[in-house]
Amino acid sequence: MPISLLTGPANAGKARVVMDALGAHLARGEEPLLVVPTRADAEHYMRELAGQGAALGVRVERFHGLIGEAVARAGTAEPVLGALARERVLGALAGRAQLAVASASVAANGRAAAPASQVASPGLDGGPDAAGAGLVRALGDVIAELQVRRVSAARLQRALVDWTAQDGSVGASGALGGLYGDYLRTLARLGRVDIEQRAVRALDALRREPALWQGTPVLFYGFDDLTHLQVDAIDTLGRVVDAPVTVSLAYEPGRTAFAGRASTFAALAPLADEHRQLDARADYYAPGARAALSHLERSLFEARAARAPGPAGAVRLLEGAGERAELELVAGEIAALLDGGMAPQQIAVVARAPATNAELLAEVFAQAGVPYALARRRRLADTALGRALVGVLRCGADSGTLGDLLAWLRAPGLLEHPELADRLELRARRAGATSAAQARALWERSHWRLDTIDQLGEAQRRGPIALIDRAERELQWLFCAPRRRTASVLDADELDEAQALSAGRRALGELRELARIAPDLVPAGPEDLAAWLERLDIVSGDTAGSGPSTPAVAVVDPLSLRARRVRALFVCGLQEGVFPARARPQPFLAEDERRRLAETSGLVLGERKDALAAERYLLYAIASRPEELLVLSWHLADDDGEPTARSLFVDDVCDLFAEGSLEQLARRPIGVAQDVAPSAEPRSARSGYLTDERLLSDLRAHVWSASSLEVWISCPVRWFVERMLRPGAIDPDPEPFARGGLAHAALKDTLEGLARERGSARLTPSSLPLARELLRMALADNEPAYPLSVAPERVPGTRRRLHADLERYLDYAAEVHSRLEPTALELGFGFTAKDERGGASELPAFELGDGVRMRGRIDRVDTSGMGQAVVYDYKGRAAPGAARWISEGSLQVALYMRAVESLLGLQAVGGFYQPLAGPDLRARGVLDEHGGVELECVRGEAREHEQVRELLDEAVALALTAAGQAARGELEPRPRTCAYGGGCMYPTICRCER
Repeated sequence: MPISLLTGPANAGKARVVMDALGAHLARGEEPLLVVPTRADAEHYMRELAGQGAALGVRVERFHGLIGEAVARAGTAEPVLGALARERVLGALAGRAQLAVASASVAANGRAAAPASQVASPGLDGGPDAAGAGLVRALGDVIAELQVRRVSAARLQRALVDWTAQDGSVGASGALGGLYGDYLRTLARLGRVDIEQRAVRALDALRREPALWQGTPVLFYGFDDLTHLQVDAIDTLGRVVDAPVTVSLAYEPGRTAFAGRASTFAALAPLADEHRQLDARADYYAPGARAALSHLERSLFEARAARAPGPAGAVRLLEGAGERAELELVAGEIAALLDGGMAPQQIAVVARAPATNAELLAEVFAQAGVPYALARRRRLADTALGRALVGVLRCGADSGTLGDLLAWLRAPGLLEHPELADRLELRARRAGATSAAQARALWERSHWRLDTIDQLGEAQRRGPIALIDRAERELQWLFCAPRRRTASVLDADELDEAQALSAGRRALGELRELARIAPDLVPAGPEDLAAWLERLDIVSGDTAGSGPSTPAVAVVDPLSLRARRVRALFVCGLQEGVFPARARPQPFLAEDERRRLAETSGLVLGERKDALAAERYLLYAIASRPEELLVLSWHLADDDGEPTARSLFVDDVCDLFAEGSLEQLARRPIGVAQDVAPSAEPRSARSGYLTDERLLSDLRAHVWSASSLEVWISCPVRWFVERMLRPGAIDPDPEPFARGGLAHAALKDTLEGLARERGSARLTPSSLPLARELLRMALADNEPAYPLSVAPERVPGTRRRLHADLERYLDYAAEVHSRLEPTALELGFGFTAKDERGGASELPAFELGDGVRMRGRIDRVDTSGMGQAVVYDYKGRAAPGAARWISEGSLQVALYMRAVESLLGLQAVGGFYQPLAGPDLRARGVLDEHGGVELECVRGEAREHEQVRELLDEAVALALTAAGQAARGELEPRPRTCAYGGGCMYPTICRCER
């Protein structure tokens, strides 16, 4: 019989019947064609046929392969418009349609028109770019359907006219008739066909000359829902060409689970010359799981289904607190199965959209040692090769950024020393270079010219074909760079790059051909070309613990497992709103519009579908795939902690078994940090201590600064990260740092200039005008060394604020009556030439005691003629008083007072933190009231001589304690005082939970 229809439940053994039919065709000397839904199905059945010795006589193809065979035999191989070129054509037409809709809206409503780029397509969200892309996709779907149904542009136009006559304006859909006609005329002008035209013309040619097919048998297996084109192909090959066609369809009349596929059966049944209804077979399942899984298959979604006893482990439930917890449960169960001897390829994981959390799945499965394979669609720009090509193209345009240049330079193999790109990023970020041009200038100051960017610009000037050719050569060069002269074989991690190379070359080839026949539709420059390539999709395979031919657990979407069986199946993410999924309206010609179009004109497009019925069938189809174990899992909260409900489908499964038998599910709560009891291990074996002898030796010989000691006191781990590991700063210095550096340098020059001009650096009302002029010049002279901001627009305002603050300080200082003379400005001690850019300091390090040495730079030392000294340290705003020095670990001024006494032979009678901005400019610190120096102090900061000495002794003792802890390697985390206001500064390094 030309068309034989096989129907029955999922466990009816239809695959065995199809394989027997293949054998019968081979026995008659025929070479049948087996058509399956997915590439993985094709590979699976090729292996199975090879095991039976039939692989040489049977071709296994997907549906597009069948159409390719029909095209070849019908001789209708016209040039095909590629996917990217088709998108360009549709994009241009969609732009005109948007203008037409906008103009119609203006005429109807009498208001100003919005720009065409801002006219959103019906039912689409997002900005202009999203609307444009959505309109192109929706338009392509509608045009494909029109062509498959063989609706001419004139027929569509008449239908729309009839619709408009009865319903009035039909909005954006009214432009469809003219747009469809424009599309067909454009294809004719270009001398191309699209893939739908190609398929329809091939089938029509076979209808006219059936002998061209040569009677090759065709068998469809694994399809549970057929498109209009697939039904057309079955009808053409079976009823017109008279070739033997066998179609296998999972369907049982009257069952709720199959209601979503009733329309497919209704379309096939009238075409079939033979219909075989196969019965369910319990031996489809493993003996230990047969009762439970067979009952589930026969009873799922049936209203009067009886409850069976407990599933005896064949059906299990997993509940995670979050997505990670759910995947950890799944990975743990799979690891146990693998340890028990089950082969990885006999296990599958089904998720609604597995690519959406591929990174999390990869991390969890890798930690559990589970090899997996996941094919997902991703953007070309998500691969290193695509990212580099898009980056260098944008560098050739004005829109190129630092990230674009780095993406190109970091392409594997492009730089012999990849760390050069890291250094460029560091320099660029700290210099505030955000554009590709600025970053390129920084690069070329130290390295070679980046001529590729100029070559792309030159190619653009020669025309679009020259630009595309140059981009293709760069793509080839980037792919070959890490493999040049190695004769290497691609491993699993490099297959994505090979896919990117293939997809990029194919897309560029399409654009080159389009540029030859329609130059107005190709990208106008590097930026436009980069934008189109960036959106290009490739199908990549993520693997972990496996190569391309190594057994792995398949992670698939529900539609990818309809034609294969597995021993164990895990269905993940069973959340309400995800499974079953909510119905999605058509973005173009919505369902009610199609209904009105059919009512008014008789033109039927699409078919009405029951979304819930389709979702029921989908769960039935995947739940019937495992032979031994079915595991259903869900999570209680999303990534943001918002609660989520489990799918009601889980309850449908639970209702099939004895009450409570499935409620003993495995649960995984969110992990909570727990206190750890003190370890009994020796100190050297416990965390929190440094044990490397070379490092400890360096710490014992370390020359400390006051600020370094303060950081250790706040948190030793923070000190270790910032002062010992010293990670290079990747961002520009914060503006307050630059402001403080410039303020220090300007005040030093101002006071030194005042001393040269007037013989004294002391600020008085009479010297204030000169001091202001000196300050203005000092700020201008020092600003190049202390850039105030990497954002040019912020510099003038920041400069004015600093100038005003420092002038205000000069005014304040001139009114403070003091006989002390500023004699040492920016006084350095303990620095070597290695420490200081300008060379070593004249003064040696300060011996703090117990072998601890200290270095530093004192902002200002004022002295009297009697050997007394007062130390000043400039601060931006806040200045701690002496009462808080010890409790807050603010030791700088106290230690500087002791250093002045030791190194200069002076008696330090006072030390102050001097604010340079803010509402209160009064210095905060301590003054020995018996030292013979009179200064205005904040109340309570003039103290007895013994109290001042005691305060300095406490500061020195605290500093020695900190240095001693460092010498012993006591790296204790102190999260309460680590960051300003509390909290840990480096939680990813420290991981302190206290």
